[in-house]
Amino acid sequence: MSDVAERPVIDIEALRARYRVERDRRATPAGRTYLDITGFKELHADPYSDTSARAAVDDAVDVLIVGGGFGGLLTAARLREAGVERIRIVEVGGDFGGTWYWNRYPGAACDIESYIYMPLLEETGYLPTERYAKADEIRAHARRIGEHFGLYDHALFSTQVTSLDWDGAAANWQVATDRGDRMTAKFVVLTTGPLNKPKLPAIPGIETFAGHSFHTSRWDYAYTGGSNTAPMTKLGDKRVGIIGTGATAIQCVPPLAAAAGHLFVFQRTPSSVDYRGNAPTDPAWAASLTPGWQQRRMENFTKQMAGVFDEADEVGDGWTVLARAVRARLTEDPSLAPRFMELLETADFEKMVSVRDNIGRTVTDPATAEALKPWFSLFCKRPCFHDDYLGVFNRPNVTLVDTEGRGVERITPDAAIVGGKAYALDCLIFATGFETSTDFTRRAGFAMNGVGGLPLASKWRNGMTTLHGLFTRGFPNAFFVSQAQAGMSPNFPHMLSEQARHIAHLVAACRDAGIATVEPSAAAEAEWTQTIVATSGERLKFLETCTPGYYNGEGNVSPQVAQSLPYGAGPVAFIELLRQWRAGGDFAGLERDGAHARNQEQAA
Repeated sequence: MSDVAERPVIDIEALRARYRVERDRRATPAGRTYLDITGFKELHADPYSDTSARAAVDDAVDVLIVGGGFGGLLTAARLREAGVERIRIVEVGGDFGGTWYWNRYPGAACDIESYIYMPLLEETGYLPTERYAKADEIRAHARRIGEHFGLYDHALFSTQVTSLDWDGAAANWQVATDRGDRMTAKFVVLTTGPLNKPKLPAIPGIETFAGHSFHTSRWDYAYTGGSNTAPMTKLGDKRVGIIGTGATAIQCVPPLAAAAGHLFVFQRTPSSVDYRGNAPTDPAWAASLTPGWQQRRMENFTKQMAGVFDEADEVGDGWTVLARAVRARLTEDPSLAPRFMELLETADFEKMVSVRDNIGRTVTDPATAEALKPWFSLFCKRPCFHDDYLGVFNRPNVTLVDTEGRGVERITPDAAIVGGKAYALDCLIFATGFETSTDFTRRAGFAMNGVGGLPLASKWRNGMTTLHGLFTRGFPNAFFVSQAQAGMSPNFPHMLSEQARHIAHLVAACRDAGIATVEPSAAAEAEWTQTIVATSGERLKFLETCTPGYYNGEGNVSPQVAQSLPYGAGPVAFIELLRQWRAGGDFAGLERDGAHARNQEQAA
């Protein structure tokens, strides 16, 4: 199917007006609020592992990594390659995998091409079986990485860090966990990730529901029957409701529709849903790959997403569709290059027209089709791809409950209420994603205290302050792996890989130079934070036009949101910035060996 063969004639100003209307009716004065899911033990408990008793650990390591997802695995792998042996990984799940340990819902699969999404493929000698791998295969690959790099003997699973405290005298971090562990670490790496803590909407009456309920990241197959890939056999007489229509729901709604007696899909905002086109890995293509292919392919994808078109699009899927459209226009008329942003915006409007037109062709009921149409820019929310989702709404046992942007009104012991109407339910499923914009301490699940006992929550009360998104002053030898104040690519593992490479380089450099501590200087941190704010203008303007969601703090585009945005020059520039920093070899912007603490003592 061609993305650019025909360009629809569109009224851009009319579309802008419609986008504003749809955004405004979903906005709330202070954004949407969420309940702390840890207060709902039955929704938060791990259903996939038995937490058996073990002896508490008391040891000292060079690097403690919090989080055993792809970020933690990549960091540990790069540290291993740099010759760092004393590593400890603490993971709240029962095995490696992070998000993919938890996401076992029916139909779960990656929506980024698995050849660039699944990290360390060449290093582990593995090639995914299909273009968009299923959850089981991704989870198995996480275990493969752990085994390949010898990480299992250094991991503490089903374990939650409860505190991290900096000991200035010993120049290390004091670590405590909920299993009684007490450890010290020269360095700590926080790879808890943006998709870590399940999000639970603050719907009145949610705690009163007397039927069965669970979050999609804690799927209850004992209740539904089936598995990630096998049909659910226990829902045939059940009235099932699912709240949420984001990337998770797009994948699990089709198997739910096939299994449930009746399925009610509660929608606040529709997603953009486009063609997926999954396929088995082509053996001929696999045989053609040459060393370094994965890194090149990851970089190529990130360039397309960043508007750097010095290479042809190798991935060529729904994510890079706008890049292809703009490249086609520039090929036709190179003189349009100075109007790049205008071309990009036009390509976006055209693509969303085609998405909405496809919904109209696929969904037979006009009212349902209209309700499913997304009225926002393609990247205002995470784009979704599925070949069966839209057709589900033609089934007689499926009802779309469009809340017209308001969300579910309230929940009773046996129903969900929308617009004053009760929808009786036996089972209620929360496909509401993960907390991404709440306080760091709340998401991480532990307190972190730096120099002089300074709580990280206090330091970041008015917004993040870092150097390169990785370090923050007052917290020596601590690394924060996220997209805030760092590079951002829809292919998260690419940026995780670059950050892991940078961390391993710095830890090894400190070891080789005999440096005990590093942290940002006040000037370097202030300059980088100001750079983030100063380069956020275009992205902020874009986010302000978007319908509320986790990309824009649920529509609350505050100064704190601006301060936590990714590097405005883009991911390609950010990766190059890190490479140049490493090549410089002078620890630019970092104070070494306790300079901050000494200055504090002198001031006192």
